[in-house]
Amino acid sequence: MLKSHTLVPESEFKEIIYELRPVLDPSGKAVGGLYNAWITLNNPKQYNSYTTDAVKEVILAFRQASMDRSVVCCVFTAVGDKAFCTGGNTKEYAEYYSGNPQEYKQYMRLFNDMIDSILRCDKPVVNRVNGMRLAGGQEIGMACDFSIAVDTARFGQAGPSTGRRRTVARRTSCRYTSASLGPWRAAFCARCGALTRLYSSVW
Repeated sequence: MLKSHTLVPESEFKEIIYELRPVLDPSGKAVGGLYNAWITLNNPKQYNSYTTDAVKEVILAFRQASMDRSVVCCVFTAVGDKAFCTGGNTKEYAEYYSGNPQEYKQYMRLFNDMIDSILRCDKPVVNRVNGMRLAGGQEIGMACDFSIAVDTARFGQAGPSTGRRRTVARRTSCRYTSASLGPWRAAFCARCGALTRLYSSVW
């Protein structure tokens, strides 16, 4: 009997969608007992910006996928074709955090935990980019192992244009990605066709 190593029971997600999709073999047939965990931001009306509650759920979702022995890969994506993620929810910023600046440190603690949950996931994480990936969305996307994007995807970072220096992505995500994948491994994946198969499996 295998032990459970989960910290909390399986969560009920309201701000995001968590689903298991069967792994397909090269012929397109489902492989029994193996799944890809699809973690989907579900706020298309606000360009999939994340609220505080959504950040909590993303952390729990990656933890759940990481501990699930039947999951072999995570696909991180979003509902709709306008945006993968445009960062933090500005409505929540205006209505709550702007009037409670002392709370922002707690929010950033959660944001850093979300980055860590992606970086430390035991399964490869593919960012399926369906539109804009901006600001905090760019940072969580950079924490993934691979990014697969549509031709109309747009990438950007809001910090430099406003004179701010965002360090989370630079200090952790960039360094981790280059260390974990690297140019030689990336070239190998491209030459052996792994990226082509990866693209066809998430679109």
